[in-house]
Amino acid sequence: MADRAGAKAKAQAHKKGSMKGHTVKGGQKRSVKEGAGMTKKGVEKYRRDNPGSKLQTAVTGKVKPGSKDAKRRKSFCARSKGWTGERGKAARKRWKC
Repeated sequence: MADRAGAKAKAQAHKKGSMKGHTVKGGQKRSVKEGAGMTKKGVEKYRRDNPGSKLQTAVTGKVKPGSKDAKRRKSFCARSKGWTGERGKAARKRWKC
């Protein structure tokens, strides 16, 4: 029984989409002071680890209303509305939510 629990925990630690191994110190994430979220380097590492992923970096600049980037921002802001933690708040600020 213990073997099954250990195998399950190990499988969850390495499942697809895992952010394990992404750190601020490694340059894959921004610190809270920098606005949280992932860096370009972090997105590239995530896409290498998860083939077929369409993850992109944050939309931080000015965007034309109705453009793809404007729609991505609107979608992210709607999804992350309930984020109340320090990193979540910093990421929402960076995205200009």
